[in-house]
Amino acid sequence: MITIALDTMGADFSPRNEVSGAIGVLRETGGRFRVLLIGQKEILERELENHRAYPKDKIEIVDAPEIIEMGEEPVHALRQKRQSSIVVGLQAIKQKQAEAFVSAGNTGAVMSGSTLELGRIFGVSRPMIGSQFPRDGGGYTLVFDVGATVDAKPHWLKEYGIMGSLYSKAIFGVANPSVALLSVGEESTKGNNLTFAAAELLGASPVNFVGNVEGRDIFTNKADIILCDGFTGNILLKFAESILPALKSRVRRYSEQGFVQKLKAAITASVLRHTLKDFDYQEYGGVPLLGLNGVGLIGHGSSTPPAFRARLLRAEEMIKKDLVSTISKAFEAEKA
Repeated sequence: MITIALDTMGADFSPRNEVSGAIGVLRETGGRFRVLLIGQKEILERELENHRAYPKDKIEIVDAPEIIEMGEEPVHALRQKRQSSIVVGLQAIKQKQAEAFVSAGNTGAVMSGSTLELGRIFGVSRPMIGSQFPRDGGGYTLVFDVGATVDAKPHWLKEYGIMGSLYSKAIFGVANPSVALLSVGEESTKGNNLTFAAAELLGASPVNFVGNVEGRDIFTNKADIILCDGFTGNILLKFAESILPALKSRVRRYSEQGFVQKLKAAITASVLRHTLKDFDYQEYGGVPLLGLNGVGLIGHGSSTPPAFRARLLRAEEMIKKDLVSTISKAFEAEKA
C-alpha cells in the first residue's frame, strides 16, 4: 500500500488543516493509502481527538519535535534541526517508510532538504518546481521553473523541458506536449542570452519544442509547457495567485455601495466562483518538485484542508504513474 509522509508543522494553520485534509481524503478514498503525520506527537494526538470517525489503521504519527519556521534560513535550519518535521519526513522516503513527501512549510527548506536527503536523479542538474495555469478551452498550461532555482543555465531549461514533458504525459495524458520558452516576443530573434542558448538546445532535444511565447500566451493554447528561470516563474506564479483575491475584493467593495450594487455583486460573485474556480490553488493543492529520487509536493503556508486533500491525491497519482522511474530512464537514455 502507498504511504505518504505529511509534514504537519511550520505552516500557518498547522497541524489542524493538515490533519483535517488527511482524514478527509482517507474517508473519501476508503483508506486507499496510508498517511504518516510527521510532527510533534503530543500536539498531533490532541488534534486527532477532535476527529471521531476516521480510518485509524491508515494514519500513523511519526514524532518530529523540532519545527523549521517560515522565516528561518533553509540550509542553516536543516543542519541545526535534524529532528524537524521536514527532515524526518524526507528521511521516511530515504528509509523506504514512505513513497512521497507533502509539505506546506518553509519552501526553501523543503527544496534544499529534498536535494540533500533524497539526491538528484542521475543526469539532472537542478530539480525544478512547476505550476499549472488554466487556459481558454479547458486544460492547463504547465510552467517550469517557478522557484526551485532563481537563476538558470541553458541546459537546465532543456532538462526542465524533458521532465515537464514526462510529467504532462503521465499526469494530464498529453501524448506529445508542446514546449515553449517564455520570452519578450514570439520571434526567435527576441529574447536574452539565456533564451537564445536554451532555444538551440531545446531544438536539438527530443521534446516537442515550438519556439517562444509571451506572457499573454500562458492562458491560451499556444503551448502545453512553458519554460523560464525560477526568478521569472516565481513572480509569474505569485501574480497569477493574486488575481482571484483581487477580483473578489473589488466585487466586495462594489457591493458596499448600495442595495442595487449588492444584488449585481451577488450575481457577479456566483459567476466568478464558477468560471474562475481553476485559478484557486486549492483545486490542485501544490506544485511538484521534479528531478529528485522521490516524490515531493510543496504548497502554500496558508493551505486549507481541501488543498491538502488535493496535494495528497496528486502525490498518490505521481507514485502510481512511477514518475521518478520514468524521468530516471529518460535521463539515462539522454546521457547514453
